[in-house]
Amino acid sequence: MSDLVVVVYPSEARAEEVRQKLFDLQKEYLLELGDAVIATKTESGRVKLNQVVNTTAAGAATGSFWGLLIGFLFLNPLLGVAAGAASGALAGALTDIGIDDKFMKDLGDNLQPGSAALFVLIRKMTADKVLKAVEGFGGTVLRTSLDETREDALRDALRQAGNQ
Repeated sequence: MSDLVVVVYPSEARAEEVRQKLFDLQKEYLLELGDAVIATKTESGRVKLNQVVNTTAAGAATGSFWGLLIGFLFLNPLLGVAAGAASGALAGALTDIGIDDKFMKDLGDNLQPGSAALFVLIRKMTADKVLKAVEGFGGTVLRTSLDETREDALRDALRQAGNQ
């Protein structure tokens, strides 16, 4: 079962720094992420999502490949690539993997302009080592699906940043 953690940072740069740290921890097999998205609120009040995987681009690339292959079979590869890319991009745009976009945008509406929320879907983690690694970054827990003990440990680790 996966756990959702949402932490608010004063800037998108700080949230990106933490996300990169989590990716590093994943490379060390201390953490397995399902998704990691940064939501920011612009000065105009619009919520922007910075996702790791662009499903539209991935769909277009996959569709182009299959369209080219089918186009070669019917002796019109250019038409095949165009049709494949269009259908793949449409399918990618309609696909939502990981954390629900509407949920992130709804929570992002609560942000102050210029601040950022890091949404992390955690499949597995070595909690003590991950908490130690994110200790110096600060942030405020907005929402989690962790049990109370682990949520308190996360809050304490984030508070440690202010005391250093």
